Amino acid sequence: MDAALAGVLVTLLLSILWFLVWRTDRKRNRLPPGPAPWPILGNLWQKDVLPIYRTYEKLSSTYGPIFTIWLGLKPVVVLCGYEVVRDALLGHSEEFGGRPEIPLLMQLSKDYGFISNNEKKWRELRRFTLSTLRDFGMGKSSMSQRVQQEAQHLVKMLAKLEGNAFEPLTMFRHAAANVICSVVFGSRYSYNDTAFLELLNVIGNYTSFFLSPIALVYNSFPNIIHHLPGPHRKALAECEKLKDYIQEKVDLHKLTLDPSCPRDYIDCFLMKAEKDKSSPENMYSSEDLVMSVFNLFGAGTVTTSNTMVFFLLILAKYPYIQAKIQEEIDAVVGTGRAPSTEDKLRMPYSNAVIHELQRFQKTRVENFPRMTTQDVVFRGHTIPKDTTVIPVFASVHMDPTQWENPKEIHPGHFLDEKSEFRKREAFMAFSAGKRVCPGEALARIELFLFLTTLLQSFTFHLASKYKEMDLFSLWFEIEKRAIPGKFFAIPRPVSS
Repeated sequence: MDAALAGVLVTLLLSILWFLVWRTDRKRNRLPPGPAPWPILGNLWQKDVLPIYRTYEKLSSTYGPIFTIWLGLKPVVVLCGYEVVRDALLGHSEEFGGRPEIPLLMQLSKDYGFISNNEKKWRELRRFTLSTLRDFGMGKSSMSQRVQQEAQHLVKMLAKLEGNAFEPLTMFRHAAANVICSVVFGSRYSYNDTAFLELLNVIGNYTSFFLSPIALVYNSFPNIIHHLPGPHRKALAECEKLKDYIQEKVDLHKLTLDPSCPRDYIDCFLMKAEKDKSSPENMYSSEDLVMSVFNLFGAGTVTTSNTMVFFLLILAKYPYIQAKIQEEIDAVVGTGRAPSTEDKLRMPYSNAVIHELQRFQKTRVENFPRMTTQDVVFRGHTIPKDTTVIPVFASVHMDPTQWENPKEIHPGHFLDEKSEFRKREAFMAFSAGKRVCPGEALARIELFLFLTTLLQSFTFHLASKYKEMDLFSLWFEIEKRAIPGKFFAIPRPVSS
């Protein structure tokens, strides 16, 4: 390469860089204030900016409760605090009710299924899915019975350990997966089913990757990162195995379908597809069914099981809370039967603890944002249409104007002066507004029944070498399975 050509290339690169900086500065002037982005990378590698759940307090104290960060060349408006988040998601639900295209998710789904970016398809398939899940018992006693049965299987598995140390993530994922599989596939799977365990690992690995900083880089520069080697290739390739497994289930259902007696979600979807086959919009395609099942399987497995393991970590760290729940279980349920959802009304402390631990849990929020559907003037800021928006639910759950002791685990947040359970408007563990979690009803049943059934039979301890470790540092190590054998499930003595 001669000097003249090298000079041209350098000039060209500098011109492109200058243009990108100029364009970014123009956009910054029209958006809420925020930390200065680096050229091209934005705030991606700035530890004082990401992850947001760790930095929002400092950033909002500097820039206010509405500020802008940059993920690569893309601006993202961040909303902090109960009043701001509530106003956006409930007071302006339509304006803040969009979902931007998430490249990693798009690469997996090809825009099929009930989390499609096609607004009309999203509404139709979400409505169908919620209706079908209700038909199969979500929020009803029949679903409670399924969860009760699975909780008893979990108790038997833990009893076989005879008090030896165990790693809970896989076991709890299997339990949560069996609940959703009973609705979606019409069957549950043995805890010794190695093929099913591989599928659980696939969905767990994909979810962990999806929430990772590397995935954030992928979503910021998809056209570059997708063609490079890296963990995204393995995560996406493994997901194809799960999609193939689901397709096999769908094919089998087609051969054995009895329209007069649908067995599960797949049967209902196939029947709906047959009914709508002449529709030009084709919202009930085979690809939409596979991805809808994939999303139900993933959301119904990883989120609930991770929350349950987080619960056990907290209760092992705070044994007095665990003991008080057990006292309530003994008083209300006893040992002669399993806990039921009807018991929840008579167990305010247990219910309060479940809500409090959900309030205290934190997770990355950058990877699954909202989007404005139109230009909106919001609290003095003009936010253009199609702007990515992140409501920080940790900021709602830690808002000192809403919680008496926000940075402490305090079940009293959900108890009134008579020690009865009280709802709190600032509790948004399942999101809020137009994009509220469709599995909320099922998750509430699972969290209550799994927790109370386990604590009826066992007391959970943390391995001594981890007892002094910082709570959230330990949780992230557990989540990525970096520490084996962390917990002990000690059988409780059975009263005569």
